[in-house]
Amino acid sequence: MARHLITSAIPYINGIKHLGNLIGSQLPADLYARYQRARGNEVLFLCATDEHGTPAELAALAANVPVVEYCREMHKVQSELADAFGLSFDFFGRSSSPQNHKLTQHFAGRLHAAGLIYEVTESQIYSVTDNRFLPDRYIAGICPACGYERARGDQCENCTKQLNPTDLINPRSAISGSTDIAMRETKHLYLRQSALKEQLDQWIDEQTDWPILTTSIAKKWLHDGNGLQDRGITRDLDWGIPVKRGAKAWPGMEDKVFYVWFDAPIEYIACAQEWVDSGEGENWKRWWRLDEGADDVRYTQFMGKDNVPFHTLSFPATLIGSGEPWKRVDYIKSFNYLNYDGGQFSTSEGRGVFMDQALALLPADNWRWWLLSNCPENSDSEFTWESFQTGVNKDLADVLGNFVSRITKFCQSKFGNKIPDGGSYGPVENEVISELALRLANYEAAMEGLEIRKSAQELRAIWAVGNEYLQKVAPWVTIRDNPTQAAVQVRLALNLIPLYAILSEPFIPNASKMLLSAMKAPTPTWPIDLDTALKALKPGHVFEVNGPLFSKISDEQRDLWQEQFAGGREST
Repeated sequence: MARHLITSAIPYINGIKHLGNLIGSQLPADLYARYQRARGNEVLFLCATDEHGTPAELAALAANVPVVEYCREMHKVQSELADAFGLSFDFFGRSSSPQNHKLTQHFAGRLHAAGLIYEVTESQIYSVTDNRFLPDRYIAGICPACGYERARGDQCENCTKQLNPTDLINPRSAISGSTDIAMRETKHLYLRQSALKEQLDQWIDEQTDWPILTTSIAKKWLHDGNGLQDRGITRDLDWGIPVKRGAKAWPGMEDKVFYVWFDAPIEYIACAQEWVDSGEGENWKRWWRLDEGADDVRYTQFMGKDNVPFHTLSFPATLIGSGEPWKRVDYIKSFNYLNYDGGQFSTSEGRGVFMDQALALLPADNWRWWLLSNCPENSDSEFTWESFQTGVNKDLADVLGNFVSRITKFCQSKFGNKIPDGGSYGPVENEVISELALRLANYEAAMEGLEIRKSAQELRAIWAVGNEYLQKVAPWVTIRDNPTQAAVQVRLALNLIPLYAILSEPFIPNASKMLLSAMKAPTPTWPIDLDTALKALKPGHVFEVNGPLFSKISDEQRDLWQEQFAGGREST
């Protein structure tokens, strides 16, 4: 039994996430976690909310509630939506947890002792009206690249250009809107990433199986321009983890907090501690400490490409620089962007379909299937209502749903609600088993290789085998002259249903559960022996006949939803 540690990029706390966020990390991570569990492997699947930094403070300000209360409520909302989408986290933590406070301060103390943190005096924008410094997103203004009037101090949402606060034209406070701002000196701590460049470069070179997207981004940050830069790890904010060296005060840093990029990845480890402290887990160190048994763990991270630099360079720099035997990631599955109907998904702009809205329209499995089968692995992909309609109607309703409905209803009408007796599998049935064996091997290889779109294609091809078999043998014709042979054909087709259920579970877990329940079938387990699996439901076994597994999306619904979501939504 292998051991798999799986983490997905932790989502910002500022509001409900859109479908682009979902497919960019959490959903493919869940697919992999479910698959590895089905294989009988031990899995620890962790995620959390990213609760510090300016996004949290600004969202709480807009909601007119204290930031602590805002984060507590939004963690609950995001956790409930994750459950509704079938995300099977073993634990869903919070970066504001006491565990993360203590662990972040621990790492800072270790890095300082190793000479990897130093103090810098620098000029930052200060709002006279607000009587405070304005880090990145606390500043708004005109983008110098595209002229967008609501660009932030770290990035323009319109053209996606990375910015510094001083790049903005006509900058203003995002808190009060005041333009009464000035440059003032402040002190901050920097992590000496440059001192770890050779170790990081060597480590990345050793990861020969990483996706090109992941490696190319990491190498660009390491070698382009002046190479890997030291990076600030503190901010002039009220909300965050207080700056300390372990448990000791840090002179001159009493009014500062750690920058969110520094503490957020540490939450992956802290989340395992939360899991234990909540009473749900045991011995977190066997997952995270090489000296405590984590040497046999396979650690896989899932994230959008914008998070790759932090997870290939900054977080590993923290782990390496600590001088302690922490488990580092073995494989990073990174994704491009999912765009929305000719534009970009955007949380801050309220553009696209958000998780709560999606579930108000259709069951989670419909969204899971389309998102995973169209995920932006090798390039950006685009959500359109036409493509979504086609994916639901043709793949789910016509291929899988139609097969299940046809064979169960036919059996009910001719043999009753039980597996028919008589005859045995012949050459045609053995051909089906041989084809399924080939398809199953392809599916397993794609899943093991984290080729998500290819996995979906192979799964759909497996579903199609059932329909093709029914079309070829036509039991509704066979039964006229040879009821025994028709019973054989029906029996094989019905035995395909529990097989399809277990293979489909990582993609569409709710439908999988429904199929197994209707067939009253035990769950097949890996390694799957097809000869055994396709004879598991014996003659006389009773099953249920239910309504359609998936409903089709009409043209009227598609057009209505396209119009409904043409604008934006208010940020939550």
